[in-house]
Amino acid sequence: MTETLPAILQDRQAQARAWFELLRDKIHAAFEALEDDAPTDLYPGEPGRFTRKPWSREEGGGGVMGMMHGRLFEKVGVHVSTVHGEFGPDFAKTVPGADVDPRFYATGVSLIAHLRNPRVPAVHMNTRFLMTTKGWFGGGADLTPLLAYQRHQDAPDAVRFHAALQGACDAHDPAYFPKFKAWCDEYFFLPNRQEPRGTGGIFYDRLDSGDFENDFAFTRDVGSAFLDVYPQIVRERMVEPWTEAERDEQLIQRGRYVEFNLLYDRGTLFGLKTGGNVESILSSLPPVVKWP
Repeated sequence: MTETLPAILQDRQAQARAWFELLRDKIHAAFEALEDDAPTDLYPGEPGRFTRKPWSREEGGGGVMGMMHGRLFEKVGVHVSTVHGEFGPDFAKTVPGADVDPRFYATGVSLIAHLRNPRVPAVHMNTRFLMTTKGWFGGGADLTPLLAYQRHQDAPDAVRFHAALQGACDAHDPAYFPKFKAWCDEYFFLPNRQEPRGTGGIFYDRLDSGDFENDFAFTRDVGSAFLDVYPQIVRERMVEPWTEAERDEQLIQRGRYVEFNLLYDRGTLFGLKTGGNVESILSSLPPVVKWP
């Protein structure tokens, strides 16, 4: 798709891709530092390290999976991808601008972290830039505590997480946070359970204000806010010992995560519908889970 684009659009694609790859590198470094600093009495063994695995897509583009199975991070994936091609006829009808021309370009970073300690909440973050005959940003971040006493909006971790994301939103538009928080609460909801997946955060999609630079700056600020707040939450919680009962509760609650990602998540659907890397798409699933 890029060879037929005006230089300004090629430049926007390159800028977005470079940022997502830089954010990936910063998150890898921050999470590896937490692996190093986790107390050895609670987390024996050698600190984990990310391994990177490139993949390519026959239809165009590819990405790099970044996976770590550590002593603190039981399973964490931080991936980047940049793909292009054509949507199928049915899927093109659901994407703005693709009904006119089915060609697309998408680049982004995605993250899911499952911690060994049930007192440390799981987390998801992704930000992306997508172009058809139109172009927009999307993404967000949401927190998923696994223990019941933490799964409410005024729990300390949720309050801190929301405050960081609100700061990123308010720097651009005071209307963003209430709108994107409500969108997150609505999106990350399990109809089959009639319950939220976690304590939320923000979710936004098809952000195209007509000002590319501002929309891009906002997306960078969301990523930076996440990079600032989540490692702080992990660092404070990782020193807390846990019980077998809490571990069991964590594994059962992880089942809700699996249900949402396989039944309702649009990102999973997009990746599978566009010929993405299945290993990368499904790496969000937790390594150990229970259904009682």
